[in-house]
Order: sequence, then C-alpha cells, then structure tokens
Amino acid sequence: MNILLTNDDGIQAVGLRALYRAFSDAGHEVSVVAPVTEQSAVGHAVTISMPLRVKDFHEDGFEGRGVYGTPVDCVKLALSTLLSRQPDLVVSGINAGANVGVDILYSGTVSAATEGALMDLPALAVSMDDFNPRDLSGQAAYVERLIRRVAWDQLPSKCLLNLNFPACELSRAKDMVICPHTRASYQDWYETRRDPRGRPYYWLSGEIPPGLISPGRDRLLLTEGHVTLTPLRFDFNDPETRDQLRGMLEKPVHH
Repeated sequence: MNILLTNDDGIQAVGLRALYRAFSDAGHEVSVVAPVTEQSAVGHAVTISMPLRVKDFHEDGFEGRGVYGTPVDCVKLALSTLLSRQPDLVVSGINAGANVGVDILYSGTVSAATEGALMDLPALAVSMDDFNPRDLSGQAAYVERLIRRVAWDQLPSKCLLNLNFPACELSRAKDMVICPHTRASYQDWYETRRDPRGRPYYWLSGEIPPGLISPGRDRLLLTEGHVTLTPLRFDFNDPETRDQLRGMLEKPVHH
C-alpha cells in the first residue's frame, strides 16, 4: 500500500518511527508528513495567518517531511502539494495517550485522520493508553497486520477507524473489541501555580469520572485491557432535535 503517515506528537516521536519501520519492512510505500514539534490536543486547527515551512528529515533508515504546523496542516499540505500521487491510506499515530470518548474532538491525532477521511481517503488513527511509551514495535506490527485485513474500499465514505492499545505489554492485551466511543465528558479543573517571579499561571487537569463510563464502550474496555477499534463518521446533524424544532417553530403563529 501507499501510506501517508502523520501524527501529533512530532516527526521524531517513538510511535511514528515504529509505524514507519513496520510499514517499510512489510513492503509498503510510506510518505511521512508530520509536525516538527508536538501538537497534542490542537484538534482540527488549520494555519491560515502564517506561512507553512517544511523541513526534510534524512536519518539512518528514516526519511520524511516535517511541517511547522498542525497535524491537519500536514495532511492538507501533503495531499494537495507535497505528494506526487494520492495515498491508499492515511495513518495517524501511534499517539502517546489514548484517544477515546470526547478526546476525538480534541485530538490532533484523530483530526489528522479525519482530514484524510474528509478528503475521501481511508484513514486510521492509532493511540496507546500510555503517555510515556518507549517501545511500540509490537503495536506497530499489529497495526500493519490490521491494515491488510481491512477491506478499505468497502467502508463508507468519510469514515475513519480509531484504534487504541491498552497500557500493558501487547502480549498481555486482551482481544480487540469493535465498539462505540464513550459519551462521558471530562471533569476538568485548573491548578493554580506560580512562576519563579511569583506570577500565577494555570495548568489544566481532568478525568472522566469512573461512574459515568458506560460498559461496552472504548474507555472501559481499554481500561480492562482490550484493544479497541471504533469506526467514526463526523456527521453533526441532529435529526431528532430538528424534528422537535419543526414542531415548535413551524406552527402558525396566532396574534
């Protein structure tokens, strides 16, 4: 396959490098276009008020293009300008930290894959439920086997797959479960701290309250040790509320 590989942790991140090796060793053609610096939680941000600059990376056994921009910038620039032909698949990851539930809106990893899907290309986002992974070669090999098993041309248009690995050695992980994402949201708070000059600054923290996490959905399954796979389509239409509003607002108004 001809694969566009990107991420939000930066072009030197361990997860991206692991996927590059796994895909290349399996004979796939891999084009890397990824942020030069970490872009976690930038969502679907697009750079419109500054120029995008590109830096070539040529290292032992690796080559790619680093973009001084967001993950979505990388995919847009790659597909419209940098690549000589369209890829068969867009892969984003492996991200350090899970992307489940509402994370799919915040995540640069998922947003990069979403941009590929919006441009009618098959797309896969991959994450690991560990913020400090050191060796993701096993997970990368798992991803390579998975992409060969999926009949990408049979999936719906503008659909992407969101794959998450649990925070354990792959040999100890439970079977993959195809599941919906959790609908629970984070409970956020800001810690107030002070810099060396005594001025306050604020550091975001948060968690999904365990009591709000539904069984059979990605967050709980991942915590239980399963690999999770969630198909996503970003259709924000709300037909139920639309019908409700019609009932409210399309009635004749009597004066």
